[in-house]
Amino acid sequence: MKLTEQEIAHIRQVVDASGIERISLRDDIVDHLCCVLESRGHTRESFGVKLKYAILDLAPYGLKQLEHETARLLNYNRMKAMKMLMYTTGFLGAVATTLGMMFKILHWPGADELFVVGYILLLLIFVPLSVIDRSKVILTKALPEKLRAFTGVVAALAAGMAGIFKIMHFPGADQLLITGTLVFAFGFLPFLFFTLYKKSIA
Repeated sequence: MKLTEQEIAHIRQVVDASGIERISLRDDIVDHLCCVLESRGHTRESFGVKLKYAILDLAPYGLKQLEHETARLLNYNRMKAMKMLMYTTGFLGAVATTLGMMFKILHWPGADELFVVGYILLLLIFVPLSVIDRSKVILTKALPEKLRAFTGVVAALAAGMAGIFKIMHFPGADQLLITGTLVFAFGFLPFLFFTLYKKSIA
């Protein structure tokens, strides 16, 4: 049975009244409900009853719940892709840095290039993605733990960039190394040991 224009309009009105904000999702739900109702055209129930049961079959906890589930799935897929990229670049960066050390010790060609690739993967991709991944957890922590995370990232980035600058003979390597060391020694370590002390007496 083909639905009338008035019935389709009523379905859209019901879906619009559900509070779903995503227009594309509302359109998909309307299309789905129309298909279900057309397939049940031979039954004796009224249109209103058939629509009610079609909605219950599709979303037992309400149409708005579909939007929450859709958002959760989209965020899950994004987070999964980000974690895959994060750990892949972390692994490749660590491998490149390790091989660069071996090449350097054995005086093989390509050591500097491996170092640079490894540092770039670790510093410019892995570390920022790790910070983003941990940001929601860090924001719920106490101020000392937030400062520890911030100073740790700054120290790692400064020391890592100093390594790249040193290998490539760029100016500013010593200043970056000094900055990273000072931030690590007088920023990260005090907050780290303060946190460990608090946990030990808790």
